Amino acid sequence: MLRSAKGFNDYKISATDGAVGHVKDLYFDDHDWAVRYFVVDTGTWLSSRKVLISPISVHHPDWAGQMLPVSITKVQVKNSPDFDADKPVSRQNEEHYLGYYGYPYYWAGGGLWGDGLYPSAMVPGYAGFGVDRVEREREMETYLRDERARHRNDDPHLRSCNAVTGYNIHAKDGEIGHVSGFLVDDTTWAIRYLVIDTTNWWGGHKVLIAPLWIKGVHWSDQSVSVDLSRESIKNAPPYDANSDWGRNQEEALYRHHGRSGYWAGSAVHETKV
Repeated sequence: MLRSAKGFNDYKISATDGAVGHVKDLYFDDHDWAVRYFVVDTGTWLSSRKVLISPISVHHPDWAGQMLPVSITKVQVKNSPDFDADKPVSRQNEEHYLGYYGYPYYWAGGGLWGDGLYPSAMVPGYAGFGVDRVEREREMETYLRDERARHRNDDPHLRSCNAVTGYNIHAKDGEIGHVSGFLVDDTTWAIRYLVIDTTNWWGGHKVLIAPLWIKGVHWSDQSVSVDLSRESIKNAPPYDANSDWGRNQEEALYRHHGRSGYWAGSAVHETKV
């Protein structure tokens, strides 16, 4: 199911032994377009210190109660690596964080999360590691050591949802709107769409743009460039947050832009618009 990134603000984070705090932001990477961390305000018990919580640790979300249970303890959160919410999170910071919790590197592999699609597959001891767990863990240690060396100088591509909200949208032939939100897949934590508000440009409505149509996110001028024309965006099916947005609506959107869908078996012919 697709959920608004803004909707996660103030979601409760519950450790195995009690409340941790509330979500205040989401960090995503603009390469694979997935939520990599929740920025959590711990409140009074840690003097409102902000900590990072990975979707890897989230299990069985309580959507009705707006709570994300995590498979870590409050002591682990308390002793977790510090980070500065006002500065970029470096690859070295991420290595330190993931190593602290014993998580594999999500960028080590060809999938959204390592070699897989779901963050749960990266939990230590996951059944997918196979029968010979000791041998598999040995292989994983070697693999991660090689990946650490290979990706040491990578740009982690991490962005704040709060910060990117408001960025101007640059179509191929000019500006057309600004980012007003994000829609997140609540099983893979992939960002499926940016919500674009066009009302300040031509008195229009909100439309959705998929990450596959984005050429870049630019800090320098606070903009997002997309490989679509203004006319194509202007005439796209409108998005209403109060209405259901299901596969039929997604297919209509992709068909409008002449693009192939991200879902399996999509047969929409891809053309440049």
